[in-house]
Amino acid sequence: MNYTAIKDIDSLSKWVKQALKIKKNPLKNKKLGKNKTLGMLFFNPSLRTRLSTQKAGLNLGMNVIVMNFGNEGWTLEFEDGAIMNSGASEHIKEAAAVVSQYCDIIAVRSFAGLNDKEKDNAETVISGFIKYATVPVVNMESATGHPLQSLADAITMEEFKTEHRPKVVLTWAPHPKALPQAVPNSFVEMMQLQDADFVITHPEGYELNPEITKNSKIEYDQNKAFENADFIYAKNWSNYNDYGKITNSDPNWTVTADKMKLTNNAKFMHCLPVRRNVIVSDEVIDSENSIVIEQANNRTYAAQLVLQKILKNGK
Repeated sequence: MNYTAIKDIDSLSKWVKQALKIKKNPLKNKKLGKNKTLGMLFFNPSLRTRLSTQKAGLNLGMNVIVMNFGNEGWTLEFEDGAIMNSGASEHIKEAAAVVSQYCDIIAVRSFAGLNDKEKDNAETVISGFIKYATVPVVNMESATGHPLQSLADAITMEEFKTEHRPKVVLTWAPHPKALPQAVPNSFVEMMQLQDADFVITHPEGYELNPEITKNSKIEYDQNKAFENADFIYAKNWSNYNDYGKITNSDPNWTVTADKMKLTNNAKFMHCLPVRRNVIVSDEVIDSENSIVIEQANNRTYAAQLVLQKILKNGK
């Protein structure tokens, strides 16, 4: 069993309930991971993903090995048939096979390069580990998805659920750097499994991959999208069509207190880290309706559920 995308969830509602059960007693299955090793491989930096996934493994009694490929490992080659006479020192074929001998589960984090859309969509890094590893693989964020984050988002929304069918808005917001589409992609895929009025709002031209958004409602007027919303999820992403580029930095898309007044006293969500007063104003993120810290806390239980399922599946 791998966990690399939202499609690996057979029943989102069941998984959310199981995660909340774990949250009530996170050490209940402390013996499940005894004598098992989780290998966490980072090709990009991390705070919440690293600490929450590591804690999840420890809660299950696992040994945890962490390696940062940016400064601790050889540069890897992923292309089959490559003539390795420059650059990369080791091929994914050997690297994945070797790590598989040391670990019972491999978790990988690797961002999009944002230079080559076809290469990013091919998920070169995570796909290489899935293909050549001989143990289960977990996606800790890849070029096009972040399924651990969106599972934690679903858990958080369940904790703060409304009595009525909720309106959930994913809003683009400005950012000084070009960011991947991974988090919004997985959030969209997760929301498509929910019974909710789901709206994506962003400037025209900032559409996400249509193969992911499918029939999800898109509203180009942010104020209109915010009306009567119960949850506002803010996130920047770079242009998907003019790939990896920043073609809009309009500060009017920042989530402010005035915009939140258009909502139904909505909860504010963000995956963190967040650029204050760029993505969202201090007044909003510091308000009692901000649930970003709760979201971050639920990253542990999302990861623990995934690891627990993989460990039980292997028995």
